[in-house]
Amino acid sequence: MSDRDIFPCPICRVGEIATLPLMEAMACQFCNHIFTPDLEKQQLQMADREPPLVWRWNGKNWTEAQLKDVEMGWGYALGAIAIVVLPTCLIGITVYARPPVYGSPLSWFPVFWTGLTFLLHLGIIIWLIIEFYEFPLWAYLIRKLQSIFR
Repeated sequence: MSDRDIFPCPICRVGEIATLPLMEAMACQFCNHIFTPDLEKQQLQMADREPPLVWRWNGKNWTEAQLKDVEMGWGYALGAIAIVVLPTCLIGITVYARPPVYGSPLSWFPVFWTGLTFLLHLGIIIWLIIEFYEFPLWAYLIRKLQSIFR
């Protein structure tokens, strides 16, 4: 890894990062994120985010996206599981304890509501993960659509 090379962007995985003129920084031409390279450690640090994400160059691509000086523990994973499972279980237990009258017009609604609760809470967790790692989902989809219609 040298400062004159062009590398794939570790965030959008669509664009390429290159050295900015007269600066010790690199930028992606597609998603416009700015990075600071550490040539000795073969690392790339995201400069426009706090705490910054750090990647290692393995010779072919960027690996090990992690937050600098922040360690993700089991508490975050257990919290995410609890946010998805607990509300769904509460509604499911209520439906089980007080089932609707069979044959009534809205007898399907409690089961639908339980499933919708699960999907929406799971969507919140997925959205938080996408925001946390700053994956530009819309930019990626637009780029894919552009490549399809060319």
